Amino acid sequence: MVSLKFMNISIQQQNFTLHPLGGLFWEERSLLLISDVHLGKVSHFRKFGAAVPRKAIHKNFVLLDKIVSDFQPFQICFLGDLFHSSLNKEWELFENWVAKTPSEIILVSGNHDIIAPEKFEKLEVKIFPELILENFLLTHHPEEREGLFTFCGHIHPAVRLQGFGRQHLRLPCFFKSKSQMVLPAFGEFTGTHALKPSKQDEVYAIVEDTVVKV
Repeated sequence: MVSLKFMNISIQQQNFTLHPLGGLFWEERSLLLISDVHLGKVSHFRKFGAAVPRKAIHKNFVLLDKIVSDFQPFQICFLGDLFHSSLNKEWELFENWVAKTPSEIILVSGNHDIIAPEKFEKLEVKIFPELILENFLLTHHPEEREGLFTFCGHIHPAVRLQGFGRQHLRLPCFFKSKSQMVLPAFGEFTGTHALKPSKQDEVYAIVEDTVVKV
C-alpha cells in the first residue's frame, strides 16, 4: 500500500493536518473539512453521453472511506458542492455511505447544492449557510471577514510550477493567504483553477500521495 505523507500546520494556535486527498483535519475539534466533492457528476456526465467509466462512480466513496479511516473524526463538514446537481442514482450510494460512517456529518451549502434539504435531514445531515467556530469561518465561497480566519472551497485551486525548459506542472493545492485557506476539490472529474500566489501567500501542493509546501 502506498504511504501517504501529510502536512501539519498551525493557524491561530490551532493544529491542522493537510491530507493528500484534499481534506483538512482540525485536531483540537476532531473535525474533518472536505470541499467540492461533486457527487453525482460522473452519472450526470454519463447521462449526456460522456465516455466516463462506470467504476468512476464509486471512486469518490472509496476516497471518502480512506480519509475518514485515516482521521476517524468526530465530525465531517463538507464545505459546499457536495452534490453536483439534482438527484441521480449516486444519492443511494451516499445514503449507504452516511449509514456506515460513524462521524456526525454537516454540510455548508454551496452553489451546486440544489437537492432539497429534507433529503439530507432524513439522513440526519445538518445543513448551514455558514458556520463560525471559535475564530474560524467555514463557508463555501471565499470570503475575508474581519476577526475571522476562513476555510472555504469553490475555486478548486491549483498552482502551476515550471520545470526544465518550457515544462509546466499543474497541481491541485491548499491555497493560504493571511486570513483564508481555500481547500482543493476533493472529487474526481472536478477540474482545477490555477491561482498565482503573492509573496505573502502559502501554497501546499498535492504531488501524488504527498502534500508539499511550494
